[in-house]
Amino acid sequence: MAQQLLDQYKTRLEEVALVPSMGGAFEVTVDGESVYSKLETGRFPSESAVIADVGKKL
Repeated sequence: MAQQLLDQYKTRLEEVALVPSMGGAFEVTVDGESVYSKLETGRFPSESAVIADVGKKL
């Protein structure tokens, strides 16, 4: 997914950081603002939904 984000928004993204964690967390933020939280929803998102939601925040 990181590569897809970079490919899709290469002129609008400065970086994509992957931060290892424990406990099943999958959190996506843009400029410190939450885009998606698996801890809140209890499910893993579709890649297309995350990519679209990131684009809305850029």
